Amino acid sequence: MDDPYATIGFALKQAQQALRTRLDGGLREMGLTTPQYAVLAFLEVEPGASNAALARRAFVTPQTMQAILVGLERSGFIARTPHPEHGRVQTTELTALGRSTLEAASGIVADAETRLRNAASPLDPSMVTALLLRLAEALR
Repeated sequence: MDDPYATIGFALKQAQQALRTRLDGGLREMGLTTPQYAVLAFLEVEPGASNAALARRAFVTPQTMQAILVGLERSGFIARTPHPEHGRVQTTELTALGRSTLEAASGIVADAETRLRNAASPLDPSMVTALLLRLAEALR
């Protein structure tokens, strides 16, 4: 490898870092981090999702997810209640404030996605996505 900076891995990391920086900057104005946004977005699709599922979706450890959930609950974005059948399990759902915050924050994420799609043009976005997922799978 002549130039370690001219590699697929380095380019992927640059793209990931640029995406995270853009999202963090925009979401910060709404009092959110990127992992917190990921939690809100997943709870909209999967109300009551487990902490483990939320951690996987937000790319954090279960321990970090617990701290994220505490922060979101304190901010009024989510409500956690005991699961009706499993005493130690908590059911997590969006509050009205969480839904409205998610709706506003989704514009920031949509803008980033539009920028990515425009940069990938003329390639088909579904082909780019498939390639990136294949690269991720190759490293697992």
